Amino acid sequence: MTPHLDRAFLGAPLAHRALHDVRDGRPENSRAAIKAAIEHGYGIEIDVQLSADNAAMVFHDYALDRLAEGSGLVRAVSASALSNTPLRGVSEGIPDLPEVLGMVSGRVPLLIEIKDQDGAMGDRIGPLEAATAAALEGYEGPVAVMSFNPHSVAHMRALCPDIPRGLVTSAYDPDDWPLPKAVCAHLREIPDYDRVGASFVSHEAADLARPRIAELKARGANILCWTIKSPEAEAEARKIAENVTFEGYLAAHPG
Repeated sequence: MTPHLDRAFLGAPLAHRALHDVRDGRPENSRAAIKAAIEHGYGIEIDVQLSADNAAMVFHDYALDRLAEGSGLVRAVSASALSNTPLRGVSEGIPDLPEVLGMVSGRVPLLIEIKDQDGAMGDRIGPLEAATAAALEGYEGPVAVMSFNPHSVAHMRALCPDIPRGLVTSAYDPDDWPLPKAVCAHLREIPDYDRVGASFVSHEAADLARPRIAELKARGANILCWTIKSPEAEAEARKIAENVTFEGYLAAHPG
C-alpha cells in the first residue's frame, strides 16, 4: 500500500532549504533557517548529502565552496569535520539529519530531498538512503522523502515503506542539466511514478502545465512545485499545484 502525504503538507507553504536569508544570519539548510521556519509556522524542505563516513548531512550542494567555509566535495569529508565547518555568514557548522529531526520534532511538516549520489540519476546509490532511513526510524510527525533520482526513491520504498515518498520532477531541458539527452527525455515523462510507489511529485513551477502533471493529478497524485520566488508566481502556480516550495519572500498562509 502506498503511504499518502499528511494533509499538513497541503497547508502551510514549504520553506525551500528552510526559511533562509544569509543577510539575516540564516544560510540555506541552517539551524537558524529551520528555527525561523518553525516560528513562522511554515513547512520545511531540506536537502541531505552524504559524508565520507556515510552520515546524512543537511546541505544542498555537492561541494562546500558556495555555502560553507571550506572547499571540495562534501562526500570527501567526515561528519565530524563537516559539523565543524562553518556555514558562510554564521559561525554554526553543518547539521546532520538526526539533529534537524530533533529540532523539528513533528512541529511542522518536513520534506527531505535526497540528493542524487550516482551523478547521472542511475542506480549507484544506497548509503545516503540507508543513513536517511536510519535517522527517520521512530520519528513522529509529518515527514516525507523525495529525490530527482527514481532509484533513490525506490530504495527508500524498500527501507521505510511507511514513509510517504515522491519524485522531484522537471522539464529536464538538456541545456540546464549535466545529463545525457536520453536521460533527460526519459525522466521528463515521469515514467517511474508507479514503480517507486510515489504519492506526490514536486514539479518545476515553470513546467506545471505539462500534460503528464495533469494526468497524475487526475489519478490522485499530490502536486507540489519548486521554487516560487514571489506572491505573483505563487498565485499562478497554485492554479495547478496544491502547495508551493518558496524562498525570497514570506508566503501567505492559506485561509
